[in-house]
Amino acid sequence: MPHVVIQYTANLEAEADMGGLCRSLAAVLVAQKDGAGRKLFPTGGTRVLAYPAVHYAVADDADDYAFVYINVRIAAGRNEEDRKKAGDALLDGAKKHFAPIFDKRHIGITLQIDESPGQVYDGKHSNLHPLFNK
Repeated sequence: MPHVVIQYTANLEAEADMGGLCRSLAAVLVAQKDGAGRKLFPTGGTRVLAYPAVHYAVADDADDYAFVYINVRIAAGRNEEDRKKAGDALLDGAKKHFAPIFDKRHIGITLQIDESPGQVYDGKHSNLHPLFNK
């Protein structure tokens, strides 16, 4: 972890480079450091996925409004200051990405970070982590 899931209204598909947003937010996460200068999140565990919502209604549905929901799931163990810093950096990245679209249409962006303190099961199978643990 961290795992990021982006859901967005399909009316953004033609205007927004969602693959670019995924890469940008992944870079933001990988660059995060804690107060001691250590990596806040493991590079090999960073995943960012985006999915368009084909069916949607936003606000009063009176216009072609757009919406982006960014959910960040992290494992427990990071302090409040580091979580807030990471959240602010991710939101800033999303705001920069969508800035040109803000000038053309109405759009809402929500970013939430969830922490998973009490996992019941956490199965993994990956050969990605060793690539970055050198």
